[in-house]
Amino acid sequence: MSKRKSAKYKLDRRMGENIWGRPNSPVNKRSYGPGQHGQRRKSKMSDFGLQLRAKQKLKGYYGDVTEKQFKRTYKEASAMKGDTGQNLIGLLEQRLDMVVYRAKFAPTIFSARQIVSHGHIYLNGVKTNIASARVKVGDVVSLGSKAKEMALVIEAQSLPEREIPDYVAPDGNDKVTFTRVPKLDEVPYPVTMEPNLVVEFYSR
Repeated sequence: MSKRKSAKYKLDRRMGENIWGRPNSPVNKRSYGPGQHGQRRKSKMSDFGLQLRAKQKLKGYYGDVTEKQFKRTYKEASAMKGDTGQNLIGLLEQRLDMVVYRAKFAPTIFSARQIVSHGHIYLNGVKTNIASARVKVGDVVSLGSKAKEMALVIEAQSLPEREIPDYVAPDGNDKVTFTRVPKLDEVPYPVTMEPNLVVEFYSR
């Protein structure tokens, strides 16, 4: 598993947005970028700059997936019928670590990936430690017995800033069913995501 090299809130600072809607994001206090030049007036961004920013923001939101993995997901989305941007969002929401995050089994996408990789998550009753595993409609994702007692999980379930979306149906506190692949406007992003610009980026 590739390690995230930069601090998770650095992306918030770089984008000037609270990407995950967390109450302790530094952007809530300072909306300018990191570093000594962070407060400089921002110049108008080129089309390429806007597309790159949209890609970095979406990629970062899903736990800073590697470029190789993200591009592979984009190619899969573009080969599917329908709108590529919508398909991309649907595929990203079907990642096991994201379903774990949506189910409020973990407080952040990074901790969701960690509890998957440590073998605390079951997919249809089978222990699964691959964060990028694809969750299909009707699949059941559940916590292992040890995970139910973890402080991380208990903290996540009490977080007031996030609700479980209706395409993830809870069954008690330790099990959810993935009921359908969501559309962009159904995904509870705290900030605006622009998958159409990501499509433009890769279509250049």
